[in-house]
Amino acid sequence: MPAVLFVCTANICRSPMAVGLFKRVLEDKNPEGDWQVESAGTWGLDGEPAAAGSLAVMENKGIDISDHRARSVDQDLLQVFDLILTMESGQKESMRMEFPESSDKIFLLSEMVGQKQDVDDPYGGVFSEYENAAEEIEEFILSGFDAIIHRAAHSNSD
Repeated sequence: MPAVLFVCTANICRSPMAVGLFKRVLEDKNPEGDWQVESAGTWGLDGEPAAAGSLAVMENKGIDISDHRARSVDQDLLQVFDLILTMESGQKESMRMEFPESSDKIFLLSEMVGQKQDVDDPYGGVFSEYENAAEEIEEFILSGFDAIIHRAAHSNSD
């Protein structure tokens, strides 16, 4: 089963939204097989729910992420996933250094569309900042969907 992990800082804003958005695109495009799609944070506070702004933006899109609970990245978790997509280049680089065994499967989400662009963290911001982050994530997922599917489905990980 192909497995994709979305990573942000605290695992309460961007990466939970990315999971909800990616799962919806998976349902719409219906690629073969079952998919494991989860999220984590480089500095996650285990057990924290998604931020109110993220919940509201996703609810407006008809996606329920209310069951989300934050968790931190660790090597055991990374071993489960075929593709790990970060929201910021700093997250990608620090994870590649801390977890060299997984470095070949850690990418910036925007790299799936041939860019190197961070998705700004809306935490503590106004609602429109959450909306902007969600729109950017959704655009990267939609435009990079084939690349995401290909990398995850053809990974050499166990």
